[in-house]
This record gives sequence, C-alpha cells and structure tokens, in this order.
Amino acid sequence: MTTHAEVLSKAAPFLIGQDYGAYSEEQHSVWAELVGRRLPNIECHAARAYLEGFETIGLERDRLPNLAAVSSRLEPRTGWNSTPVSGFLPGPAFFEMLAARRFPTTTWLRNRNSLEYTPEPDIFHDVFGHVPMHAHPIFADFLEHYGRVCASIENQGLLEKLGRLFWFTVEFGLIRERDQIKVYGSGLISSQGECGHVMSGRCVVRDFSLDEVLGTPVKVDEYQKVLFAVHSFDQIYEAMHEAEQRVERGRLRSRDGGS
Repeated sequence: MTTHAEVLSKAAPFLIGQDYGAYSEEQHSVWAELVGRRLPNIECHAARAYLEGFETIGLERDRLPNLAAVSSRLEPRTGWNSTPVSGFLPGPAFFEMLAARRFPTTTWLRNRNSLEYTPEPDIFHDVFGHVPMHAHPIFADFLEHYGRVCASIENQGLLEKLGRLFWFTVEFGLIRERDQIKVYGSGLISSQGECGHVMSGRCVVRDFSLDEVLGTPVKVDEYQKVLFAVHSFDQIYEAMHEAEQRVERGRLRSRDGGS
C-alpha cells in the first residue's frame, strides 16, 4: 500500500504521528476554554459552510481533536485529510500537501497564558480555524487547485502574488449571506480580536475582485484594514482558474500591486 510519505516526497521529512494519548487533562481543558471563548461568537458570525463543516467533522467542545477521527469523517465527503506535521513547512512541501488534499496540521497546543494569540499556528488554529471549511466541496476543490498551481511555480514573486489570494480567502475570507457579512477565513474564525475588529466595522469590506486581491499587499503584523467578501464560493474557485490562466499566459506579473 502506498503511504503518504511515499506520495509526498517534499513533505515527507515533516510528517509525524499524533500521539493523542499524550495530551494532558490541562491541555484538553485549554482546548475547551478556547472553543468556549470562540463558539458563541462563531455561531453568530461564521458562514453556514463553516458551521456545517464543524458538525461534519465531529469536533468536540471539551476534547482536543483526534486527527485520524476527523479525517475519517472528512475524507468520504471531499477527499481531504488532516495530516499531522512537525511544524511550519517550506513552500514546496506545503503546496505539495495541498495538491494531494492533505492539510498540514500541527499537533501542539498553546498554553493558558497565550489563549488569545500565538505567533505560530497550533492545533486550535489549524483544526478549529481551517478544517471545517475542507468539508465544503467547492472550497475543497479551490484549495487543492491552489496547491497544485503553486507547486508548479518557482518564481518567488509570482508565489507572493498568489499568496495574496490565499491570504484574503483561506486566512481572512468573508462571504455575504442574506445581506450580512459572515466570516470563513481561519484567521478570523480562530481569533476573537481579528473577528471583532471586522464585525465592529473597523475594517473596510470590499466586494471580492481578483484584480484587487492580487493588488493588495499582505499585512501580517496588524489588524486587517481591507478585506474582501464573496457572494458564493464559486467566486474563489473561478478566481483560482483565472489566476492559473494568467500565470500560463505570462499575464500575472510579480511586481504590480504595490509593496
């Protein structure tokens, strides 16, 4: 039988197992507190696709997620798998995993002193923030396509431009539902501060436009000043195909859109 390590040659050095039994009761308690802090807000402000995905993958409120159990519910729906990794992945390994519908998922959890923010993604950000959206078929197709396209590119300028599409969708995406702004990006789902900043009206929300997204530099060290809302997930699926065509035709320049 072919293993993930054999398929994922670039990511293989980063693949690990999740020792679920090693989590302490204190860690399960921290998970429960994190979920308890975010869930009431999420139930009000998250996209339907996220809330449905949360139920689909069977996340528990008071116990850390067992990635094998999550994947057993997710894979029959969209083919995606939450694959444990040792930490931050270099671009080629990350894109390779996305192209194979394997989401690189960290297994460590922040401590009680860092409930609101951690500089590196942990299992709360990765699973609570990201994975429910992987149960949405169109979003799932978009994410695989993004990984496949980026895996074929070596030009760092082009990858930075395409990274803006990832940032303003997967990480900080918004959607309009019944004339209301709802969140689906993991950076908004998993952070009380980021979500509150947007929902309180302190962030400009523009209609999603591939040209605007590609022309808007990413800011990682401050609250977002401008974000983009789609009317349906078909928009990001179609935007990824348009971006791919621009790359193939040499029409996606790596230097436009400011700095």
